[in-house]
This record gives sequence, structure tokens and C-alpha cells, in this order.
Amino acid sequence: MWRYREILPAAEPVTLGEGMTPLVRVPRYGGALGVDTLFVKDEGLNPTGSFKARGLTAAVSMARTLGVETLALPTAGNAGGAAAAYAAHAGLNCVIAMPADTPTANVIEARAFGADVRMIDGLISDCGKYIAERAADAGWYDVSTLKEPYRIEGKKTMGYELWENFGGRLPDVVVYPTGGGVGLIGMWKAFEELQTMGLIGPQRPRMVAAQAAGCAPIVRAFEGHETAAEFWDGAATVASGLRVPKAIGDFLILEALYASRGEAIAVSDAELMAACGELARLDGIFAAPEGGAGLAAVAKLVAAGKIGGDETVVVFNTGSGYKYLDAWAGALE
Repeated sequence: MWRYREILPAAEPVTLGEGMTPLVRVPRYGGALGVDTLFVKDEGLNPTGSFKARGLTAAVSMARTLGVETLALPTAGNAGGAAAAYAAHAGLNCVIAMPADTPTANVIEARAFGADVRMIDGLISDCGKYIAERAADAGWYDVSTLKEPYRIEGKKTMGYELWENFGGRLPDVVVYPTGGGVGLIGMWKAFEELQTMGLIGPQRPRMVAAQAAGCAPIVRAFEGHETAAEFWDGAATVASGLRVPKAIGDFLILEALYASRGEAIAVSDAELMAACGELARLDGIFAAPEGGAGLAAVAKLVAAGKIGGDETVVVFNTGSGYKYLDAWAGALE
């Protein structure tokens, strides 16, 4: 990721080798959907098994440069593991607040990296409140999503990689599993920067936010042509990274969807896990449930005539299926 150092925070990198993840063409799965050029950008092959490594390498690098001693953040799981790993590599302390029902793999990895893990009854929004109420008095540096300026800088490199992967062009459609949605916001920022540098023109991919039906505040707002999303009550989905009832950057996500003539699509847990199973069986990628949401969204958009069979489509698999073995076990029964 730090190949793009000129457009990243001015800090000595705390790196574990993140970024430049495989862009894998999935011809058998794409063929089943009727999409000739379907790709999966497999973020599950980052350190700690998710795209969260990108944001946290940037945030932790800058935190160390600024003399921070203790990081703190709420997490649905993957961000906590990444924060703990990079904090350990930098010699910093890390406090993590997780929902009590966070997947076991996420809890174990964060504790293995030496983090102080606090299990909270509730959702990630409750964990965010827990950190916010204590950070100032405890002297913690709050690296919550969009409450500091560096995580988005790391995540925008996904957009730069697409540009590089496609030889200085961009795909027609980008499908992104959207909880907090910072990856989507970051890529939109990357495209603006690329145009400012004269490396692309004004053309943009159609951006698609894929959400779980049990927690789809962006979809509801998009369908209502709103500029911000309302809190989603009773959020529930097997895709824990999508269980974000109110994204801080909701207005930025929606802005990118409208500007790109994109879409917001909700899929059921059964649909997203079925898509994961088909991708694994047909093309050998063991995706996270969140990645399955993106795949299931493509199927719906093709069926609705909103994605053409001759378009180039990239779906982001944001994490490794190995961190969601309970969800996979249930789907395979």
C-alpha cells in the first residue's frame, strides 16, 4: 500500500505488508450470473484478514509520529484486530470496545495482539459511545471511523489500486459491502485525486452500496432520495461488518451513489451466504459474508437490467471467510 506514499499521511510507515491485494477474475461465477468480466478484489488477503489493515496502517503510523501512547476504537470485529496488530507492531497500547456477540476469531486475534478488549452489550454504536465517553479522561487517541483523518487515507488506496490494476482506467461498476462505508468514500476521494493529477478524466464507475436486509439504512435513504440515513432499529445480520445502524459518513456515501448514478441494494442473510458458497465452489475464493452481500447485489442488479453482461464489474470481498467459520458452518448445514 505504501507504494502510494506521496498521497498518504506524512509518517514513517508502520506496515505489515498490506495492500495490492489480488484482483481475481471469476469467470465461472460471472458466467452463472451472465457477467463476462466480473472480478473480486480480495481484501481478505491483507494482514489480519480484512481491508481494515489499510486504514489502520495509516492511522497507527500517524499516531506514532504524533507521540500517541494509547489508541482506542469501537469495532464490529475486523477493525479491532487490525488496530491491535498495528499497535503492537508500533509499540503502542490499544483499547477496543466490541459487541458481546462479535465473532470469536475477532476477539481472539485482538487479545492475542495484546489489546485491552472490552465486551459491550449492544451494537457498534454502543461501543462508539463507550469509547467517546472515556477517551478524553483516559488519554486515549480515538481512531473511530471518520473521527480522525487518516483511516480514510489508507482505504482510498483501494481506488488507486483499481486504477493501476486496469492499466490507468477504471471499471464500469464497483460493488462495495457497506457498513460504515469508509472504503467507498475513500475510493471516491481517490478518483477525485486521480482526476486532479490528470491521470483520469471525469468518468467514474457506478458505485453500488451492498447492505444486509437486517441492517440497511443506506438503502432506505437511497430509495427515499434522502441526503442522510436514519438510525436502523433492531439491526441484525450474520455479516457483522454490515451491522452498522448509523454510518457517520452516510451523507458522503449517498453523495457518491447519486453522483455516479449508482445503486444501494439490500440482500438477505440467506442470499449473501448462498453467494459466498457459490463463489467458493465455482472459483475457489473463501469470502466473508460481507463479500457475499456484494455478490448477491450483482445478481439482483443483473436480473433488474441495471448491470449489463458486457460491463466490467468489481466486487470487493472485504474479509476472509476464515474469520466467519460459525456463519459458514451454519450455511453449509
